Amino acid sequence: MIIQKEFTLPGFKRGFHIITDIVTEVLGDLPESGILNLFILHTSAALSINENYDPTVLDDFHSFFNKLVPDDISLYTHIDEGSDDMPAHIKSSIMGSSLNIPIVNGRLHLGTWQGIYLCEFRNSIHRRKLIATIYH
Repeated sequence: MIIQKEFTLPGFKRGFHIITDIVTEVLGDLPESGILNLFILHTSAALSINENYDPTVLDDFHSFFNKLVPDDISLYTHIDEGSDDMPAHIKSSIMGSSLNIPIVNGRLHLGTWQGIYLCEFRNSIHRRKLIATIYH
């Protein structure tokens, strides 16, 4: 059986944000076992799983990606939407647009220190749409 839910996150500023609680709240009761596929419907933001305990990890990811892919408009030809647009597309491709998370005993089976990240790469705040597909 397949269950699908589309939902919109609240707007987040540029950076890395733990959204595990939002996702689990939207999903509600989960089947005893299965797989959650979480997909973001955007090309300038991404999803990831990483540490959910120390908030400096979020800051370090943000700093690293801004150095790896700078907002230097002289590097890009796709600049219609501003200096952060093409770098956001590149960062999104590096990080990825979907996650697969096992469901075990009716819960997302994340590790002790793992959380779901929204990786927001644009300077302006956007409300990002996600599709959650549960296979069970």
